[in-house]
Amino acid sequence: MNYILFDGTVRRALLPFTFTRPVADIRIGILTIREKWEKHLGNTITTITEDYLSERFPMVEMDENVLINASFLPNTELVDLVTNLNEKEAVFLGEEVIAFYTKETQEEVDFSTYTHIEFEGPVLRIENTWDIFSKNGEAMQADFDLLTKGRKSAPISKTNSLVNPENIFLEEGASVEYSILNASEGPIYLGKNSEVWEGNLIRGGFALCEKAVVKMGARIYGPTTVGPYSKVCGEISNSVLIGYSSKGHEGYLGNSVLGEWCNIGADSNNSNLKNNYAKVRLWNYDTEKFEQTGLQFCGLMMGDHSKTAINTMFNTGTVIGVNCNIYVPGFPRNFVPSFSWGGASGFTTYQPQKAYEAAKVMMARRAVEFNEMDAKILDHVFEETRRWRKD
Repeated sequence: MNYILFDGTVRRALLPFTFTRPVADIRIGILTIREKWEKHLGNTITTITEDYLSERFPMVEMDENVLINASFLPNTELVDLVTNLNEKEAVFLGEEVIAFYTKETQEEVDFSTYTHIEFEGPVLRIENTWDIFSKNGEAMQADFDLLTKGRKSAPISKTNSLVNPENIFLEEGASVEYSILNASEGPIYLGKNSEVWEGNLIRGGFALCEKAVVKMGARIYGPTTVGPYSKVCGEISNSVLIGYSSKGHEGYLGNSVLGEWCNIGADSNNSNLKNNYAKVRLWNYDTEKFEQTGLQFCGLMMGDHSKTAINTMFNTGTVIGVNCNIYVPGFPRNFVPSFSWGGASGFTTYQPQKAYEAAKVMMARRAVEFNEMDAKILDHVFEETRRWRKD
């Protein structure tokens, strides 16, 4: 069977992260949503997404297809239902379609002709940017169980102090020395060839993905995910770095999500709690206004390729777009449009050519080439977000 993940109705609610990727490629827990479904189904899965992303994330459609809403994370009950679908059957949760089996092209689907199956079991769904960190613990435990079932951890050096070691798992090549690992409140997972340097205090849930690094003297408490090829240090609480990003120095990051190719300058901090303890509002790209999250703790949402200078400060509930360069003293406003250059005293447009030159250098440091496809995607983001900037 051919399986395809589609963005569904939540894409705009997940900006700025879905400016540069399908919903399926958001990381929550240990794996991306795509990787979770592939592990459960034992199949490579393609995606239906925005046209400007489709060259990088192509969709393969065959004669028989099961399409899955990427905002729903797999579990055993849901996967069993999806894999047993027959032609013209669709799984719904209320009014929202989860999955359907079709021999028609996606444009021709008419659900009034389908047999509706109501899903009544528990399911984890990502509907807002803040879900990525607020639901990270539940997703991490599910991924940990999936990845480690029936397997034995690589040896853990005796230089470490371990609490609840049966809830700690190291993949091949992972290393950790002279650190305290406390897995009493959640699992600790160190991915392939990841490194935890000396003198770190880590409290689970915590996931360090492939070739990611925790530098010396970090204080990390979960549920926190450090995506592949990322580097972190300082104090981090309940945050997700999707991948290839750096927070390599002192400073606080809490209840936050960073995209790929972000860099947080030394001694930069974000607030995650308002002084009056009120619930946090966050910029919504769809309604173009600040909307209530219902959360008391909510920090920084930062899109791909955005960076800060040293000593940068962010207010509670700040949304930073793609390719922003933030510096100068003081708190910038709570919504910074993509391709902005500046800080508290104001912003100018970060011209694409300059932004791409910086991206080329940063990506080369991880042995990844910035190519024409990257430029086309970011060109589209530049134009799509023009109305929020003062170009």
